[in-house]
Amino acid sequence: MLQRPRRNRKSEVIRQMVQETHVSAANLIFPLFIIEGENQKTEVSSMPGIFRYSIDNLLREVESCMNLGLKSFDLFPNISEELKDKYATESHRDESLYLRAIRAVKTNFPEACVVTDVAMDPYSSDGHDGIVENGEILNDETLEVLGKMALAHAQSGADIIAPSDMMDGRVGYIRQVLDDNGFKHVSIMSYTAKYASAFYGPFRDALNSAPKFGDKKTYQMNPANQREALIEANLDETEGADFLMVKPALAYLDVIKLLKDNTELPIAAYNVSGEYAMLKAAVQKGWLNEQRAVTEVLTSIRRAGATAILTYHAKEVLVNKWL
Repeated sequence: MLQRPRRNRKSEVIRQMVQETHVSAANLIFPLFIIEGENQKTEVSSMPGIFRYSIDNLLREVESCMNLGLKSFDLFPNISEELKDKYATESHRDESLYLRAIRAVKTNFPEACVVTDVAMDPYSSDGHDGIVENGEILNDETLEVLGKMALAHAQSGADIIAPSDMMDGRVGYIRQVLDDNGFKHVSIMSYTAKYASAFYGPFRDALNSAPKFGDKKTYQMNPANQREALIEANLDETEGADFLMVKPALAYLDVIKLLKDNTELPIAAYNVSGEYAMLKAAVQKGWLNEQRAVTEVLTSIRRAGATAILTYHAKEVLVNKWL
């Protein structure tokens, strides 16, 4: 045999030499949950090792991550029920928990990259990503709320706006609002292919943001569809998106690859709460080697074509030097 591929696997040095895919801290975005109060840190029961932080402890956590070389963060608020209403007005109130958190992180860590979530569901009394009338999610009427939210985030110091609502036309609407108000430098990371997935449960527990009725299948994508993602990607790119995101990641590696092969924009992928929780559960049972499983998951997402990975594993892989 002239060709023996095993020769390039015979030692660790050679295996590293020919390794095609690498994951580093620069590729990772760490989602962080925020709650009201002082000196608060409560674990999300369905996500071992993940916590909700009051703003003072949020700053301590960001500082700890920055010292590890992890510098990108996606913030998500847990909003009290009494502050929620039909039109998500708390989402753009100047002294809201979320806007105070954005300002606090950017004031204390101006070099950090802050990604912000634009969607109504954490603030909506209906728990949906759009305005609800007679059981229907209103698309165009919702855009105005999303625009107010995005502008408030930009004014508070957000580096990247990430609309996760899946309303039609929201990227173009938000881009126009940002540009008209002098925020041409603020990026948009669009949730381009966000599927109506079973893997979001622990996240909704963390934020108490589950729909009060029905589901999200009229605006999130059918998990059976792949090429539909190209329609969404083409629209988002035309409307001014700077990143295209696929969510979830593990069950949709083919979609990440599809978008990577059909655009020059960077691709982001969200390694979501359910994916994190099931791996952690298997580790706790002793069924998986955690280091090998986590690094294999992140490598697979990068290999499929993701430049940026939103993942709850972000800090632990750096603390434990798994990368």
